[in-house]
Amino acid sequence: MPNWKDVLGKVQATGSAYDVVRREAIKELANQTGRNVIVYYSGWLQKPELARRGIVGFDLNDGDKNGFMATINGMDRSKGLDLLLHTPGGEVAATESLVDYLRQMFGTDIRAIIPQIAMSAGTMIACACKTILMGKHSNLGPIDPQFNGLPAHGIVEEFEQAKREIAADPRTIPVWQPIIARYHPTLIGECEKAIDWSSQMVREWLLSGMLDGKDGAKAKAKRIVDDLGSHALTKSHSRHISREQARILGLVVEDIETPQELQDAVLTVHHACVLTLQSTSAFKIIENHAGTAHILLAQPVTQ
Repeated sequence: MPNWKDVLGKVQATGSAYDVVRREAIKELANQTGRNVIVYYSGWLQKPELARRGIVGFDLNDGDKNGFMATINGMDRSKGLDLLLHTPGGEVAATESLVDYLRQMFGTDIRAIIPQIAMSAGTMIACACKTILMGKHSNLGPIDPQFNGLPAHGIVEEFEQAKREIAADPRTIPVWQPIIARYHPTLIGECEKAIDWSSQMVREWLLSGMLDGKDGAKAKAKRIVDDLGSHALTKSHSRHISREQARILGLVVEDIETPQELQDAVLTVHHACVLTLQSTSAFKIIENHAGTAHILLAQPVTQ
């Protein structure tokens, strides 16, 4: 007969009704595809007030590695991985480290599934996969690096514009002086390094992943990186890139809607995750089809 401690442990493992529904949905998706499934969901859209209060963790960061280590442990890695991404992006270094880890575990047999939106570093991870599954409602985003919320490309472009205008007409110096004075002496160099770093990283992932063995792979990879990384082309770091636009760029994109059962399963997982983020204290979910989860909870603020 189970004792009180055993029953309590079972109740805690079962979780809330949101946990039960979400885990059933993730398991059903894995049963349908025959592949491992991990969801990586941030609640930045559901809990914007936490971001305003300075709560950290919504973005992709090195702490997320712990969640992926926990959820991958014990998997039959020969089945590959379907990674459901819902994220505003995050740290470039953490993204590089995470992709390196995922590829050590699964090689390039990783599919990115975008039920709604994967921006910035989320798009970078998607580019490291062998294919990206998107629906009519799905969006990727630009991969231009940011410095304190400012685009590195934009900073470099502004500095180059200042150089051109001052060289053409020194009388513009008083106009540009207060603008350039805001820059740290090493800022331009750091921006240029960040642009080169992220561009080289994604280009290498494309060539060793979804574009491997394809005709004109190097030219295609360069175009994808140039178009996704150029602030001049995308105009804004928050710009949304649709499925058809992603295909035009040259990314390997499959339809979530084919077959219809796949879309139903993916969107059931998506809705279950979003409801969890909306209705509980959870603000980040990393969870696999076996129910192993790494969930970050917002702590109540005491006055």
